[in-house]
This record gives sequence, structure tokens and C-alpha cells, in this order.
Amino acid sequence: MIHASAIIDPGAQLGKNVTVGAYTVIGADVVIGDDCWIGPHVVINGPTRIGRNNKFFQFSSIGEVPQDKKFAGERTELIIGDGNTIREFVTLNRGTGDGGGRTVIGNGNLLMAYTHVAHDCVVGNNTIFSNAASLAGHVQVGDHATLGGFTSVHQFTRIGAHAFSGLGAVITQDIPPFSIVAGERAKVFGINKEGLKRRGFSAQLISALHKSFRLLLVSKTGREEALEILQPLIDEFPEVAEFAEFVLESKRGIAR
Repeated sequence: MIHASAIIDPGAQLGKNVTVGAYTVIGADVVIGDDCWIGPHVVINGPTRIGRNNKFFQFSSIGEVPQDKKFAGERTELIIGDGNTIREFVTLNRGTGDGGGRTVIGNGNLLMAYTHVAHDCVVGNNTIFSNAASLAGHVQVGDHATLGGFTSVHQFTRIGAHAFSGLGAVITQDIPPFSIVAGERAKVFGINKEGLKRRGFSAQLISALHKSFRLLLVSKTGREEALEILQPLIDEFPEVAEFAEFVLESKRGIAR
């Protein structure tokens, strides 16, 4: 299951039923879990920890040193969970010493061709990165978020769970959970109603999130008064509480 032309450092650890394709290079201090499929011409450098049942397509570069001039060779790592699909030419960099030391990819993510995850990013579970979506350093992406093709995300920006970005969005400020964003200078313009409906969110919850969006981000109602009005919905729906907390805690401001 390991092609004769593959080069695997003796310091790498491969689990059971791991397939390694032709001309793939796996460096030292790489741990790969059971049932992973690694195609041809893949490069994986360490320190990198990879879970079970992941797929890496050709020409992806995994665990390379960060593209950061401050990086001075300190020990940092890339951590990848289970069940991810990493398509062609994807680049996933390790963390930096002053940025937490690790880049983290969760479980069940689909990273399409040419996507890039820079140093110290944290990506949740079940996200979709369409072709050429790119994260600068220190970005956080919540569960079930979807980034449209050629989306670019500025460093230190947060993207909330279930958020959706349109094609070519340039995101420089935080995107609240459950919302939809688009534009060359990306702006949030509403709740991702259709996406939430497809994921089984009830009409009542979607309506509550829409009301939260209007009160906290559109109306001229003060924050304290808006929260007082929303309190019954916050108590009823954890998702409304998550939305409100995200908006109130934003340091970069909300893209609008």
C-alpha cells in the first residue's frame, strides 16, 4: 500500500491501512492515523499530527513552515482531525511560536483545490472551502462554515459557524455565525436563511436569528436595549445566544 517510489522518513509514524502514492514525501515527526489515503506527489512535513480516514490528493503541501518572517525555526505543529478531504495543491502551514504554536484543522472538512490555510489558524468541523479560498494567519472558522471560491480572509478575522461567503469575497472583519456575506469588500447582508433551512433549522429559529441580526446590526437600537428585547429569544435558542455573544465580543468589528 506504499508505492516503491515514496520517500518516508524513519521518524514518521503511519497507522494501519495507510496508502501512500508514487513520489510522495513524508518527513520526520509526522504521525498519520489509520485508513488515510495519500495520493501521489504529496509532501507532508512535521511536526504534523493527522487523524484517521483523511484523503490527500496530489501536489498538496502539508505541514510546511509558516510564511511568516518572524518564524525563526521554533518547534510548531499542524494538527489535522479525522475524515477530511484535502484536494489538489492545497497548502496547510504549521503555526508560529508567538501565535500559539499550532494550526488546527478539525473533522470532516472539504478543502478544494488551491485552498490555503496559513499559520495559527483554527478551522472547525464540516466546513467547505471552495477552490482557492485562502486564510491569512490567526483566522478562526466555525463549524459548517462555507467559503465561496476565491474568498480571501484577513489575518485575525473570525468567521462564525454556518456562515457563508460568496464568490470572491474579501473579508477583513468578523462574520457572525449563521450569516451570509458577499462583495469585493465583503459585507454581511443577512442571515443565511436558505443554507440554514437545508441543514434542518426550524422556521422559528431562522426567524429568531433574523430578528437578532436586525436588532444588533441594522437598527439604531442601543446594544443594551437590543439585548433586553432579545433576552427571551436568547433564553429559548442557544443559537441566538451564540450570535449575540459573537457580535458583542468582536474585536475587529463586524463586516457591514
